[in-house]
Amino acid sequence: MTQDVEMKEQQVAVAPTNSTSSTTPVLQHLKEIAALIETGAYAREVRRILRAVRLTIALRRKLKVSVISSFLSFALAPGSEAHSRLSSYLPKDDQNDMEVDTETSATQTTVKHSSELEIYCYLLVLIFLIDQKKYSEAKACSSASIARLKNLNRRTVDVLASRLYFYYSLSYELTGDLSEIRGNLLALHRVATLRHDELGQETLLNLLLRNYLHYNLYDQAEKLRSKAPRFEAHSNQQFCRYLFYLGKIRTIQLEYTDAKESLLQAARKAPVAALGFRVQCNKWAVIVRLLLGEIPERTVFMQKGMEKALRPYFELTNAVRIGDLELFKTVAEKFSTTFSSDRTNNLIVRLRHNVIRTGLRNISISYSRISLADVAKKLRLDSPNPVADAESIVSKAIRDGAIDATLDHANRWMVSKETGDIYSTNEPQQAFNSRIAFCLNMHNEAVRALRFPPNSHKEKESAEKRRERHQQEQELAKHIAEEDDDDF
Repeated sequence: MTQDVEMKEQQVAVAPTNSTSSTTPVLQHLKEIAALIETGAYAREVRRILRAVRLTIALRRKLKVSVISSFLSFALAPGSEAHSRLSSYLPKDDQNDMEVDTETSATQTTVKHSSELEIYCYLLVLIFLIDQKKYSEAKACSSASIARLKNLNRRTVDVLASRLYFYYSLSYELTGDLSEIRGNLLALHRVATLRHDELGQETLLNLLLRNYLHYNLYDQAEKLRSKAPRFEAHSNQQFCRYLFYLGKIRTIQLEYTDAKESLLQAARKAPVAALGFRVQCNKWAVIVRLLLGEIPERTVFMQKGMEKALRPYFELTNAVRIGDLELFKTVAEKFSTTFSSDRTNNLIVRLRHNVIRTGLRNISISYSRISLADVAKKLRLDSPNPVADAESIVSKAIRDGAIDATLDHANRWMVSKETGDIYSTNEPQQAFNSRIAFCLNMHNEAVRALRFPPNSHKEKESAEKRRERHQQEQELAKHIAEEDDDDF
């Protein structure tokens, strides 16, 4: 019995040291990130701040209250206004605090306080609060961080500020109060423009577009987008979001061609890890392609990790491809909750006309001559006067060029013309030209996205100028020599 009691006491004594050792590596990583931020702030190297943010995102699942409180005591002066404010947002966890503090107090050395490190502490606490679903504390913390950012104008803070803007908007969106910060976002965007904070401009523009689209204010979103400074795409993530919002605006404004290009480009440029974003892009792209009269390939719906999410849109595409109006109504009713959550219900209502037109095109290909009554029957028109509706639908399709046929009003017939060879038209050339333009555009964007060492363009220019000067001097000497020969 005594041995058993002694063993239990030893296990209880060892347990705190194991929990402490599990949190120590995370705290050590945070200290290394703090050193990286200090180095970047001193050398004014933004890439070091970017790397620190990426390392923090990788550690966010391992963060605990004890680790963050110990890091705040390490990075900020204890008793300072920033330290006391950030500590007040954290939940109380006295036992873990004692465990980590007792181990780190002996070796703790306070890092020199800097603006970049203070803003990073705000970002760290805000990420932790959102992950722990402490949304009310996250709102207070994000508002305090934005108030602190207004007094800072340093390029090394811009990267951290852009992340704070994003989580500031996210914390208010999660609580359903997104409309409250619209005025603040507009003011922050104006300040970022005046300070030439390009990354902040892009982030805030996307947040404002998201704010407007959340409340279906598409006209105001388009006015802001058209009058905002040109989007230079300094961040691939922000550029993908911008293309997605632009595609949604263009879709609502019936500009389907531009919307398709923006949505497909956003889906291609998005990182592989951003599965949810790529799913949303593909959903809207499928609807836009259907509205354009195109049928997406089956491979679009079979992408890895998207099969289940895109299943309703696959069945919808199948109904449009067949041109079966009854099947289309069944699919729309079956997945009405999914379409409502995706906010694509209004677009699917527009597809009814495309379903009728697709069915009419299939009929015109299959029959050289068919009565309008049979057309109405095959299209399954459920109107009081289906023959008259079929006549108007056929005449509109002929006028728009959807089908190559003529309408015999006297006999109430639709007479289809013989289909010609598509390769005798300019359509293959136009398709080939669009593919070439897409490849050239992608090449130009890839060249713009390349990273070069600082001031490399200046050195290259000076070398080119030196080479041109030597060449001009040689030509001038040769010209003078020729003139001397002519004089003789």
